[in-house]
Amino acid sequence: MSDVFTLRGPIKKDRPAPQNRSVARKSLDGAELGTVALEPTIFGIEPNMAVMHQVVKAQLAAKRSGTQSTKTRKEVRGGGKKPFNQKGTGGARQGTIRAPHYPGGGIALGPKPRKYDQKTPKKMIRLALHSALSDRASMERVALIDGFANWTEPKTKGALTALSALGLEGKILVVLSRDDAVAIQSFRNLGHIKTIDAGEINAYDVLDSDWVLFTDATLPVAKEIN
Repeated sequence: MSDVFTLRGPIKKDRPAPQNRSVARKSLDGAELGTVALEPTIFGIEPNMAVMHQVVKAQLAAKRSGTQSTKTRKEVRGGGKKPFNQKGTGGARQGTIRAPHYPGGGIALGPKPRKYDQKTPKKMIRLALHSALSDRASMERVALIDGFANWTEPKTKGALTALSALGLEGKILVVLSRDDAVAIQSFRNLGHIKTIDAGEINAYDVLDSDWVLFTDATLPVAKEIN
């Protein structure tokens, strides 16, 4: 009987081991240059939906400006004079016509400027990013090219040609390095393309895109993100 009623602590969910996935490495003209193995701890884990949800909500909350503001009764201009005598009118006493129940008066309990930032642990942010990248890798929506070194001048037409040759459609997140200034200028006029620095890649932008395009220089490895 004692074995049956033994108290046990919470059981941690056993997650499967990271899967080994690979991606075709191509040039800008679509020619295959080989196959590259993706880091399993970044592109091969089981996505943690709860963590992704919480981190994305925190990112969206941080984008809110929080500048909404209403005036209280003391901030509304005018109303310094008592509207009528305290007694003898038969009505309720009033001290100012800028009280909330008067037309043109202040707002009671109205919104004031505030910050919507949420504190999120770094481990959760990292896990959410790895989960998002693993989700896109499982859908085979991760692309890799050797780089943009051949681009000497910004051309939007050249960017469209390259994406067509790579077979990328829909919303595309292009992860670039600081040396890819020409590529940034080439993609900036395309509404369905978003460029981001490799150090700023996050779960929301990955999940908000259909494809994630990396270069040899920006492809994440364990030591870079961890």
